[in-house]
Amino acid sequence: MTLSKSTGRLSFGLALALVLAGCSQGDKPSDQAEYAVQGLYSADISEDSRFGIVGSIQHGGSLWKLQDDERLFNWNHAEGAYSNLVAADFSPEGDYAITAGQQDMVLWQVSDGQPVWFWNAPSGILDAALAPDGNFALLGLDNHTAVYFDIKNGGLRHTLTHQGRVRAVDVSQDGDWALTGADDNIARFWDLQSGDLVHQVQHENGVNTVALSPSGAFAFSAGQLEKALIWRTGSGELHQTLTTDESFVAQRISYTAARFSPNSDQLLTGTSSGLVQLWDVSEGAELRRWELFKRDPFRPTSATVYGLGFGNGVYYAIASNGFVNVLR
Repeated sequence: MTLSKSTGRLSFGLALALVLAGCSQGDKPSDQAEYAVQGLYSADISEDSRFGIVGSIQHGGSLWKLQDDERLFNWNHAEGAYSNLVAADFSPEGDYAITAGQQDMVLWQVSDGQPVWFWNAPSGILDAALAPDGNFALLGLDNHTAVYFDIKNGGLRHTLTHQGRVRAVDVSQDGDWALTGADDNIARFWDLQSGDLVHQVQHENGVNTVALSPSGAFAFSAGQLEKALIWRTGSGELHQTLTTDESFVAQRISYTAARFSPNSDQLLTGTSSGLVQLWDVSEGAELRRWELFKRDPFRPTSATVYGLGFGNGVYYAIASNGFVNVLR
């Protein structure tokens, strides 16, 4: 049988499409709830997955009780106006939360929804992480620095210098260490007691997602459209590579969210295409995957993952389309 060139191209295209489809397919959410009709700018989930913060395009910031899908408080930075929130984070114990606009930030008390302090940032905010008891905030800024800020009393504790915009930040649960990711393609691990750089890991593209494990032993970092790494904070050595370019079709995935499990043995990651994956940290093996709910199934980038959480036998994911997904 003779195969024409056009048929060969068609067959290859079909095979390519099947491979690509196979790479993204996953289980469907067991449930989903709409928190914002017009979508989100940002979101985060507390460590115990009880609460979620959403920065809505339509109604600004708000705090939600995830299990009941109940909006508890509206969190905006100016009375009578909706704030465009670029970042949000909970303190490790969940008593405080921070919301950040492009140049300002507010520390909130979760129990009663009241603001504690309001501050202006020294430059444009790209990401924010809150230290234990809400005492300090680490801000990733567009002026090539990350600042460790005394959010209750005011004043800078440390200024961490980079060679590019700092797009991703995280603080350890004991408040002693920080992880940053920048446009200069480097993930950096810092000592927050001294402000010294401890380790750095090179990526191929700008680092836009980072996470520290609760144990403090592992760091996750991922570059834009590039592989994701788990590495050891004690030595800076690579522990696992979660994506590679060695397959038939090079995997160019943008990881947009990551969260380690409470005992640090598993990792949840989310992508710009609405894919959530559960990984075994020790082996680097994928355990489960889900495709988040999409308003339009023909637009694969319409559910960028912003927030992830480990619950009691269940997982949570908040996407840019305004839906909270329950994953079992």
